[in-house]
Amino acid sequence: MSPELISLFTAAFVTFFVLIDAPGVAPIFATLTAKGSPAYRRKMAYKSVFVATIIMLLFAFGGAWLLDAMHISIDAFRAAGGVLLFLIALDMVFEKRTERREHRAEEVLEGHRDDPEPEDVSVFPMGIPMIAGPGSIATAMFYMSEAPTFVHQSVVLAAIGLNLLITLVVFLMAGPIVRLIGASVAGALTRILGVILAALSAQLIIDGIRGAFNIG
Repeated sequence: MSPELISLFTAAFVTFFVLIDAPGVAPIFATLTAKGSPAYRRKMAYKSVFVATIIMLLFAFGGAWLLDAMHISIDAFRAAGGVLLFLIALDMVFEKRTERREHRAEEVLEGHRDDPEPEDVSVFPMGIPMIAGPGSIATAMFYMSEAPTFVHQSVVLAAIGLNLLITLVVFLMAGPIVRLIGASVAGALTRILGVILAALSAQLIIDGIRGAFNIG
């Protein structure tokens, strides 16, 4: 693999790892599936990752067509995506993203507290927006629209696929992982990932502005 492809894979992998934030989502998954059997938890883990995969692939391959249909340039999309990712990064640094995720989880639990069987949480809120959220969807569209060849697209898809595989493993081991790392460590990790995402988003905004105004 050439240095260019290695750099692309590394950038895409780190970006999606930060956006999906599997360690941060694991406590939510553990809470939502706590009342179910081991078989139910495994089913929800596989199904939620499958749903997120389908959503991200649809936007990854249909994103370029959508941008052309709406007459949006890649530089405008890059700058807008950078702003969106920066807002997500701020939420992560100040724990607002985690609070919203926990609030969604509480709403789901409240709505089905008296159900005899555990609710199917694979589509909402786990598949969307916990895994395939606005940030990861927009980033998938951006990376695929920027990939000039099939090889580059394959590298981006490999980075997305590896992150989804990691998410699946984390979900399958959610209970032990949550007990191991604890709430404080998970919060610190989310803040660190938020700082990394802020730097990546700032670079996207700079590149988008430079491209739109032909600077440099």
